[in-house]
Amino acid sequence: METSFLAIGELTATPSVAVVVDVMRAFTTAAWAFAQGAERIVLAESLDAALELKARHPEWVALKDGAPAPGFDAVNSPGRIRGTDLAGRTVVQKTTAGTVGALAVQGADLVLCASFVVAGATARALRGRPEVTFVVTGEDGRAEEDLACARYIAHRATGPAPDPAPYLRRAADSTAAAELLQHVRKGVHEDDVRLCLELDRFPFAMSAAPEDGLTVLRPYGERAGRGRP
Repeated sequence: METSFLAIGELTATPSVAVVVDVMRAFTTAAWAFAQGAERIVLAESLDAALELKARHPEWVALKDGAPAPGFDAVNSPGRIRGTDLAGRTVVQKTTAGTVGALAVQGADLVLCASFVVAGATARALRGRPEVTFVVTGEDGRAEEDLACARYIAHRATGPAPDPAPYLRRAADSTAAAELLQHVRKGVHEDDVRLCLELDRFPFAMSAAPEDGLTVLRPYGERAGRGRP
């Protein structure tokens, strides 16, 4: 497997297979939303687009980065979303990096959205693929937690599973982890960092594909189920 690791701004063409990585917190939160019963997640290109979708579909759950805001039902926090019953619901998600990265490669044949909690399932979905582009979304492609997760998935997809400890340690020492622990970022739950560093918490990967003019994220492979206690 030939792999490349690019920031969103470094994408010059649409890859055939893309893995969009956002560990803290978009695609950890998304995985928890599926575990809590969400049917699908619509990835919105802007806050205004998310609010417009919510206005057209009041029963949908709108979710954003940062502090709670009028019109939104939830924030981009795995610690907060894990206590929400989302059975059969559609979630609209807009985040600073993760959703932007997924929309940037929406023309790819396969788009997987990944974090540590779905790393193993993502690696399994990539086996046999000749070429994979990992989109490192945080900090203009320099986010240590996203780079660590991307490289871990790449190694696991091409051979025996490597020792996860160095990768998780790199993520735990990242700027993003420090900002969450110190509540520099808004809309934080005290368990967010711990939840973002749980390897293989869920047995499914997550794929984004066009549906009715929207970009929709769904579980890929094994079905989502509620998270282990």
